Amino acid sequence: MRLLAIALIVIGLGFTSSTAHAVGCITGGIAGAAAGHLAHHGVLGAIGGCVAGHEYHKNQQEKEQQQLQGQQGQPPTQRQN
Repeated sequence: MRLLAIALIVIGLGFTSSTAHAVGCITGGIAGAAAGHLAHHGVLGAIGGCVAGHEYHKNQQEKEQQQLQGQQGQPPTQRQN
């Protein structure tokens, strides 16, 4: 079973783009592996954590981008006396 999981991971990594960002995947994978270890499914937890961490990081990046665009499009605020 472990060999199958490892083989699937290696095959999946082969199909990913070489410019893939692993920022959220690493932290999510570590947390998922720790949680999965407690349930005796460390590899599955790491895979799930990687996916969840990557999605979380991507959403955070989109929010930051939207905030920057919103700040750039607004005129400077003027103080009322």
